[in-house]
Amino acid sequence: MKYQILVDSASDLSNNFLDNEKDIGFKVIPLTILANGKEFVDNDDVNIDEMLENMHQCKTNSSACPAPQSFLEEFDNADYTFIVTITAKLSGCYNAAVVAKNSYKKPENIHVIDSKATSGTEILIVEKLVNLIKAGKEFNEIVETIEKYRDERSLFFSLQKFDNLVNTGRMSKIAGLVAKTLVIRPICIALEGEIKMERKVIGIKNAFKKMIQMIKEKAGEFAPTQKLIISHCKAIEEAEQIKGDIEKECNFKEIEIIPMKALCSYYALEKGIIICH
Repeated sequence: MKYQILVDSASDLSNNFLDNEKDIGFKVIPLTILANGKEFVDNDDVNIDEMLENMHQCKTNSSACPAPQSFLEEFDNADYTFIVTITAKLSGCYNAAVVAKNSYKKPENIHVIDSKATSGTEILIVEKLVNLIKAGKEFNEIVETIEKYRDERSLFFSLQKFDNLVNTGRMSKIAGLVAKTLVIRPICIALEGEIKMERKVIGIKNAFKKMIQMIKEKAGEFAPTQKLIISHCKAIEEAEQIKGDIEKECNFKEIEIIPMKALCSYYALEKGIIICH
């Protein structure tokens, strides 16, 4: 049986991610950003610097999820398809994928996974799917296992700019105002697919320290069996520092740093950090 994995571009993955896995199909389905009247398709060639520059010149920027057809046209390439999407609470990607599934001749061979998060969480889910497929697990067994695995993941983030989260209604204006005017840095988490402000800390360095403490408490004794992913928007130095500090506090199996693509950069903006495990 031929398996394939489709994932939206909020995962920050490139289309060559599974090039070494010849028996598993893979494709990233891009979202689109409209910044200052110019369309940026979130594919492997998107220019993040140009997109951010355009965004800062306009207050009416927007993002758009892919149409159901973008998923539907891929289904005949495999016997079974798994789709991983950004949280359904923040985007229409999940719903578009479900519409595509229900429009297909064999919907029972398609499973759509709401990551209830974004970026690194989607990557971890994809990697788990690959391991389950390579282990020879049956489709229904993979479905059951991956849903449980998804629910065990954690996402933390700390941003230095909140403009687009506030403007698009993903974060309350009060929380955004506090963060912007009083130098209070919210530490946020993904809770059942929604953004929740978990802590308020003065200063970005203190925010990073507190976030690492929260990660350590959450991972606990399971850290040596887990991978942690740090995604960033124009914040490689901060990401490297956080990685080093986490390595001192936690014994994660692996820590990987990746740059955000367009959709996550659109919301996180410069110096935004997302951590998933």
